[in-house]
Formats: sequence, structure tokens, C-alpha cells
Amino acid sequence: MQKSKRTTTVALDVMGADSTPESIMSGGVEAAREMDDRLKLVLVGKEEVIKDFTDRQKDLPENIIVENADYAVAMSDAPTEGIRKRNSSISVGLKMQKEGRADAFVSAGNTGAIMASSIVTLGKIEGVSRPAIAGLFPTVSGKPTLVLDVGANVDCKPMHLYQFGVMGSIYASLMTGRTSPRVGLLSIGEEKSKGNEQTFQTWELLKNSGLNFIGNVEGRDVLHGKADVIIIDGFVGNILLKFAESVEGFLTKKIRHQVQTNIFSRMGAILMMPFLSRLRKTFDYTESGGAPLLGVDGICIICHGTSSPKAIKNGVFVASQMHLHNISENIRKEMALNGNGIKNGQGNKSENNRTGITPPIPSSD
Repeated sequence: MQKSKRTTTVALDVMGADSTPESIMSGGVEAAREMDDRLKLVLVGKEEVIKDFTDRQKDLPENIIVENADYAVAMSDAPTEGIRKRNSSISVGLKMQKEGRADAFVSAGNTGAIMASSIVTLGKIEGVSRPAIAGLFPTVSGKPTLVLDVGANVDCKPMHLYQFGVMGSIYASLMTGRTSPRVGLLSIGEEKSKGNEQTFQTWELLKNSGLNFIGNVEGRDVLHGKADVIIIDGFVGNILLKFAESVEGFLTKKIRHQVQTNIFSRMGAILMMPFLSRLRKTFDYTESGGAPLLGVDGICIICHGTSSPKAIKNGVFVASQMHLHNISENIRKEMALNGNGIKNGQGNKSENNRTGITPPIPSSD
């Protein structure tokens, strides 16, 4: 007897992004078409805006439904507006997940509002002090490196960074198939003596844990794939993310300038076109879709404010995969055993595909 397919219900926020609602919905429709009965997509936003779009579509997939939300949280709004506007597309989409009517939430809206609303509506997984945004960075090996936090927490204590390592290790193991992911601590040098007080204390916690901790890594190691998971506070992590996002545009402009220099450069560029196309794709943020907010009691994917339909489609794919791999539940189990520094144990090796984690010394938030 053939095993039935598991369906994931994803609530997609179509309002409040720098991209147009039509661009967001186009990406959602593409995902719905490709995933077919493996996905039920809920378009969350102003019903008249959504209906205007859907009425103009040919062969609209049947696995799409609409959930009305009267308001949108603007990019210029304070993060608290996501909480205050209870009928905003962010609040409605997250509430659907809280009520069990959706398995995941995807949004390209106000990042601060998404984070604040996620924590208030979904809550934090037991044992997690602070949720973190995880970003995938390309490497020379072709296997991406997971970096967290890339923007949720500006100031972090060593225990927070340790928990980022736990959550990142689980995500890398289940979502990218890494056995015992290598965890590195971003610092100004590989030596234990390099860094500030935060990195010194975090190094000790990680060294005494059951994580596959390989020590400090430097900024140059990120794209070289020295570690599978790299942990850092959100202040430095966000700077690193924004710098990485600028690489593709820089390369494109420099190559275009060189090509225009002389005829030999133009001839060389024609021969190198396939390679240049692959290189550009490597640094294209739309390939990863969006960044998961790890540590909230649910699945929340934060997409770039200017996300293209392709980025939104891939964001929906990531959300579905997180649901199928039970990421939140696996984080919950690991944190219950080890993450809060109270209990000891090996974790569930069969589910997280890596060695267990021995807790460090307890620390208050």
C-alpha cells in the first residue's frame, strides 16, 4: 500500500513588503503549482487585493485559499505595531498557526514586527532564552554554512550563543543532511586567546558541550565552508549578512565594467558566460528563499523585503521542509534535555542525526 503524502499548510503574508502584493502572491502560486497536494497555501491579506489578483489568474491551483486581514504593518512601523494591529496580515497569519489552522508562516514584511509578533503569539520553545534568525551563506564546497544570529539579537550573553549553537546544529543536521555538524564561533582569530569577554566565555561553554565544536573561526572562513554552523550575536551577524548580499551586485558591476573595456574582454566574457551565471546564482539570496526564526514555538520564515516571486516560492518550500522534519519539536526535545543547562543526556540521536549535547553550566537570561 502506497504511503500517503503529508500536506503542509503555509500561511503566506502578502502585505507590507517592499515588493508588491502581486509579486508575493505570484511566488506563492508558483509554489502551490509545483507542490500540488503536498501544500495548502493560505494567502493572508486584504481580501479585495487578493481577489483582484486571483481573478486574473488562469488555472489557479485548487490548493489555495484566502484569509482576510484588514491591515498591513508598514516597513516604517515600529516592531510593536505587529502586536498592536491584531488584524494585520502578520498577526492573522501567526494566529492561524497558533490555532492549528496552519503549520508555518512566511512573510517578507517588517522583520521587527514579525519577530515581536512571533514571540508573543507563538511563544518561545521551552528552554530557549532568545530566538535567532538563521541565514545560509554559500561556500566554495557548494554546501552552505548556517550562520546565526543574523539580526534578531543585538546583545547576547554566552548562554544565548550556546543555545544558537544547539538550534543551528539541529537545523543543519535535519535540513542539510549534515552528520554531527561542525560548529564554529566567529571571532577575530582562531586562537582561544583572540576575541572579547563574550567570545571567551562562549568558547568555554561550547568546548564543554557535546556539540562538534571546532573552535573559533574568522570572517574569511565563512565562505570557505570551514564550519557547518557559525554562531555570533545579531549585531555582527547582520553586518555579515548585508555584506554577503552586496557581493553579487559588486561582482556583476565589476565584470560588466571589464567587459566594456575592450573586445578581448567581451570575447572572454562570452566564453565564461556559463561560469558567470553559476557564480551569480551562488550569491543570489532568492535561492535560499528566506531565513528561519529558530526558537519560536512554530515555524516562521522571514523573507527579504524586496523578495521576487522566486524567493517567495523557495521560502514556502523551506517552511514546508521544516514542517516535514519537525524542526521545532526536535529543538524542543534537545532543549529539554540539554539546552537550559539543567539536565544531562545524549538527546535523540535517531531524530537529529548527530551526537548528543552535554549541557554547560546553568546561566540566567
